[in-house]
Amino acid sequence: MAATSVTDTGGVRIITEVIPATDPRAAQLVSGSRPPAPAASSFQVRGFRRAQPKALGTIHIFTGIIHVCFGIILTASEYRAPSLPVASGVLFWLGLLLLVSGSLLVESEKRENILLVKTCCIVNVGVILSTLVATLVHTTAINRNIPSCENNLPYQLKPEWCFNAENKILSNGLDSMFVIFCLLEFCTAVAALAFGYYAVKQHNYTRMVL
Repeated sequence: MAATSVTDTGGVRIITEVIPATDPRAAQLVSGSRPPAPAASSFQVRGFRRAQPKALGTIHIFTGIIHVCFGIILTASEYRAPSLPVASGVLFWLGLLLLVSGSLLVESEKRENILLVKTCCIVNVGVILSTLVATLVHTTAINRNIPSCENNLPYQLKPEWCFNAENKILSNGLDSMFVIFCLLEFCTAVAALAFGYYAVKQHNYTRMVL
């Protein structure tokens, strides 16, 4: 049974009721007096947004579209003697990976979700490794001759395009452009990964403290 006491002070009547621990109302009072749990992930995601993930994602989406479009054009034009970048398919798988990474980065600007930040970090690790491989493929293609022009047999005729220097210049120009794009994509992925890793690290530390 609850004990009630009444006190009059300065024209004000104070009624105090003592509720036993077994009373169901005690549990309601305790649960209602607890402060709400802090939104730790929200704070860390705001820290990740300092990297401007929407801008970084836009860069990845833009360059990814360029990779896929040029992949289609070069595959159609070099179907007889594909160059190293076309034969390796680097324009397609790197372009698709950039589209996925860019979409995740843009979405992380809209939603405060630490799991989305972790996914961005994982995908951007793949982007970093893929851009390094793509840079190696394009630089190798620059140092090689045009496909079907590398035979060393003395009596075998080379195709007509092997004697046109403009074809090699155009091929080297495209490969050089993709090397520049790869460097841009590499720097963008490193920036996203650095801020994302810091946000995830702070989130894990906050959970450990709480």
